[in-house]
Amino acid sequence: MTLTSTPSTASVGRERSRRRLAERYGSAQNLDVAAHNDVLDVQLRHRTVRSYLPDALEPSIVPTLVAAAQSAPSSSNLQLWSVVAVEDAGRRDRIAALAGGQEHIRTAPLLLVWVADLARARAIGSAADVHLEGSEFLESTLVAVIDAALAAQNALVAAESLGLGTVYIGAVRNHPQQIAAELGLPPGVVAVVGLVVGHADPAGGERVKPRLPQEAVLHRERYDLDSQDAHVATYEQLIEPFYRSEGLPGGWRERVIDRLRVPGSLKGRAHLRSALEALGLPSK
Repeated sequence: MTLTSTPSTASVGRERSRRRLAERYGSAQNLDVAAHNDVLDVQLRHRTVRSYLPDALEPSIVPTLVAAAQSAPSSSNLQLWSVVAVEDAGRRDRIAALAGGQEHIRTAPLLLVWVADLARARAIGSAADVHLEGSEFLESTLVAVIDAALAAQNALVAAESLGLGTVYIGAVRNHPQQIAAELGLPPGVVAVVGLVVGHADPAGGERVKPRLPQEAVLHRERYDLDSQDAHVATYEQLIEPFYRSEGLPGGWRERVIDRLRVPGSLKGRAHLRSALEALGLPSK
């Protein structure tokens, strides 16, 4: 009888890590990373999905994702966020129109709108006959936005761990007051980001998008801007063919410049400060 050896769990994990890292950075990597596990695998293979099947989600999906979201850190446990689950096709269609006509909002069965929520805290203060003046400062708005973002990211990872596709919708900030009206948001609540969740259409063909080399984003002890040039140039050589295959012109640096060149390229969000004030987040 001939005995055949099987790969060890550790060697299989290392191979999976190498494969995932090569996808994430667009080339083979020589990185000293921790042992691979299922959580890291989900995070490293994240991809933006914009093509969805219209299939309904199991009723357990929303409470599962919200439980994952509530497991994220929250500054001082203030929990200054909420989420609006939008499943109604008509409402998703109206939100899609406000968000630049993004079809995946209409196609996928679920849109989660993560909101910075100071209304709940203010209601607590009002019940105690206390005016929460601190809720009117930029720090509180920033804490609420960060809390909402952390919660949303936990939900994204949970959704992808369940085999679902996701895509963030920053365009819910294009028309914050109209979005607030559509969702019935009270004063002190503003949409931070949307998250589309659904079954990815296999015909969509979305791939993992390469990111900047770690040398461009990882600084040890002190920030070093000058050393990034070479690494950004290396990234351009990787990302430009990726963009071209996606039908997008130009490279990464060109896209950064185009997006930030003038206020108009912010797609209406240049007026976000005044919109926040009108929605009850003055951010003094």
